[in-house]
Amino acid sequence: MKPKYYITTPIYYVNGAPHIGHAYTSIAADVMARFKRLDGYDVFFLTGTDEHGQKVEQAAAAAGISPQAFTDKISADFKTMADAMAISYDDYIRTTEDRHKASTTELWKRIEKSGDLYLGHYEGWYAVRDEAFYDESELTKKPDGTFMAPSGAPVEWVREPSYFFKLSAFQDRLLKLYEENPDFIAPTSRRNEVMSFVRGGLLDLSVSRTTFNWGIPVPDAPGHVMYVWLDALNNYVTGCGFPDETASRWKYWPADVHFVGKDIIRFHAVYWPAFLMSAGLPLPKRVTSNGWWVVDGEKMSKSLGNVIEPRKLMETFGLDQIRYFLMREKPFGADGSISHQAIISRMNVELANDLGNLAQRSLSMVARNCGGALPASGPRTDDDTALLSSAAALPDLVRAHMERQTFHDALEEIWKVVRAANGYIDRQAPWALNKTDKVRMAHVLRVLADTVRVVATLLQPVMPGSMAKMLDQLGVPADARDFAALSKPLPDGTPLPAPQGVFPRYVEPAA
Repeated sequence: MKPKYYITTPIYYVNGAPHIGHAYTSIAADVMARFKRLDGYDVFFLTGTDEHGQKVEQAAAAAGISPQAFTDKISADFKTMADAMAISYDDYIRTTEDRHKASTTELWKRIEKSGDLYLGHYEGWYAVRDEAFYDESELTKKPDGTFMAPSGAPVEWVREPSYFFKLSAFQDRLLKLYEENPDFIAPTSRRNEVMSFVRGGLLDLSVSRTTFNWGIPVPDAPGHVMYVWLDALNNYVTGCGFPDETASRWKYWPADVHFVGKDIIRFHAVYWPAFLMSAGLPLPKRVTSNGWWVVDGEKMSKSLGNVIEPRKLMETFGLDQIRYFLMREKPFGADGSISHQAIISRMNVELANDLGNLAQRSLSMVARNCGGALPASGPRTDDDTALLSSAAALPDLVRAHMERQTFHDALEEIWKVVRAANGYIDRQAPWALNKTDKVRMAHVLRVLADTVRVVATLLQPVMPGSMAKMLDQLGVPADARDFAALSKPLPDGTPLPAPQGVFPRYVEPAA
């Protein structure tokens, strides 16, 4: 039986259109899901949209339509983006679905039964944009006398009846969780940030609102709707069939990894495990957070007009090229800069010159000089062995990086082999061997074909379409493209189709 693996993206808030940050997190989760499937796992991959809360209600009012009509439109746009970016999700969840309302109502009842809820009055600072409450110590006073949240969002003083969750009672349990499970939060910088926040003392959390009604009603409490984050976080168990713990999907819970942006790490690493502890449900194994992209050194904002729409990038440069750039350009947990020039550089230097040229040169020589069939393996020189050994070591090296979500390091390991193969082809010069030793030439080309096969197989999660083309050209059957298949050599004499370039160089269109 295959081992289970459950991956989630954050569910995206539908108060605005999707941008490159949303695409980045989804692509990273998709790379992980595809990798695990190729590595023999039974994967469940969930994404979707978060559709309740005051911010959505206000955005819908500004648009002159009902909240449901507003969320239907924006959620559909997020789903279209996910499909355009080749996100291989197994389920797309919306928090306005009946299954989610029933699931979240049950979670509330379990928390209430545990004695961790009480009715009181909330009075304090609230940021509508973040749908978050802040202590005054976290705020920054602006020159005009108003305050803003750490995110830069404006805050307002709110006083209203509210149910509270006894978050303060979970401080020691949360710290014990982090200390006993050092990989629960990634990267380390976010782990340190969360632990510092929790050690600083936790206040009870307001988990209902009465000043608006676009949310899931609190059971047996007319006028109260659930705090949007309690509602949203619960999607991860809704997707597994909760509260029906006999559902076929319940086997996937707890999640192996939640992918989130660094701005929402507190909700996932503090509130979510506390809710689950209270409800008596298993905890997720890992929360991994990505950094932000800035554009030419500036943070994206609508006012600056530099928000990047991922589908436009894809139309300009190609889907796999953008997927590769996003995973390659910076460490997953760090911030990084995105620019057209940086994308073009990765495309032309690494994809076109390094990998594309390696495959094209090797396969073109096979087509011209080996009858268009995969040559047989032969006696190995030290140079042959060195290259093939480095290729054979790749799956384990890449697997270790994938487990830590260090995608850029995984790609660097692959590129070490690509660069080594380019050095090998230059040293062996099969075009010269064609004139002096055709047998040795064939052996060299087979070493190159076997190396490119490993590289293309491991790159499938990042660039699925392009690597499918490359594996087609190597004669790899569709049912022999998982990682286990790499242990079986391709048959000598396998007929190969005419080679075609997979990664053309990008040339800026004339102005």
